[in-house]
Amino acid sequence: MGDRTVLSVSCNNEAVNGAPNLAARPRFDPADGAVDVTGLTKTFGALKAVDDLTFTVTPGRVTGFLGPNGAGKTTTLRLLLGLATPDAGSVTIGGIPYGQRPRPARHVGAALEAASFHPGRSARDHLRVYAPEVGVPESRCDEVLAMVGLADAADRRVGGFSMGMRQRLALATTLLGDPQVMLLDEPANGLDPEGIAWLRQFLRYLAGEGRTVLVSSHVLSEVEQTVDDVVIIAKGRLVHASSLQQLEAMARPAVKIVSPDTDGLTRLVREAGWEPSTRFDAAGVAVVYDRHPREVGAAAFRHGLELYELSPAGTSLESLFFSLTTSPRQPEAVR
Repeated sequence: MGDRTVLSVSCNNEAVNGAPNLAARPRFDPADGAVDVTGLTKTFGALKAVDDLTFTVTPGRVTGFLGPNGAGKTTTLRLLLGLATPDAGSVTIGGIPYGQRPRPARHVGAALEAASFHPGRSARDHLRVYAPEVGVPESRCDEVLAMVGLADAADRRVGGFSMGMRQRLALATTLLGDPQVMLLDEPANGLDPEGIAWLRQFLRYLAGEGRTVLVSSHVLSEVEQTVDDVVIIAKGRLVHASSLQQLEAMARPAVKIVSPDTDGLTRLVREAGWEPSTRFDAAGVAVVYDRHPREVGAAAFRHGLELYELSPAGTSLESLFFSLTTSPRQPEAVR
């Protein structure tokens, strides 16, 4: 599990223009990419920022590292990178602590919090500062600028960049060493809708190459169209870890129906085959589970059923996320 020497990122012309082809071919050894966090604990005075945290990030997948502001996400990423020392527990990347790698930036690329840039430097010159430290030639700077869609802005001063362009430059910096593992803290901050759509596609491409991609966010909706897996923490503790699909299965949809026609409502539920998943709360009031308002409304229209109310009554993904993070319980590790 040594450090790699390959520098070029295999991508077609679309990828070079900042619009990666999603059909990437795996080119990394999965054994070098797993991130394992075990019993991680970090205290700052009376504050326990990270509390006995344990989870695994799988190569070839995009993992959302989620939690409200102050949950301990950034502290955990700093512990992963050896920027802080844990009070207890361990962290390995590819079976090796970050600090024990001779050229860690060639294996792990990280962008934490808001990146700082010299406003008078061009985007290319910013990368030229870091290229020798990472151990890559200057030609790599233009490669990564093209990958993130900043080729045309390479000679522009960073001081004139928008927040979204700065985010792209921070991502280019993490890619200098062609790392197998990507640790990105709130990478969608400052991106417009087009930039967010680009970022989603780009992260999917990176994971398709077999890279390990960990993306932190305090907003589930920001990453739910991107991630394969989720690790959710609150108050420094793990509250849930699973695939996104398994989390979605926990958010059960339901529709509340209120009608003055009690018999008609009962008949609708029976004839639609919804009886096994329907709860009647009162005369003319029913909650139908595993259905959506559009479907129920269409069925009511076909049956000529008069409605006083038709509203969502289930648990949405966002409300489930809110429940998990505001009332932390024992960890739910599904996968």
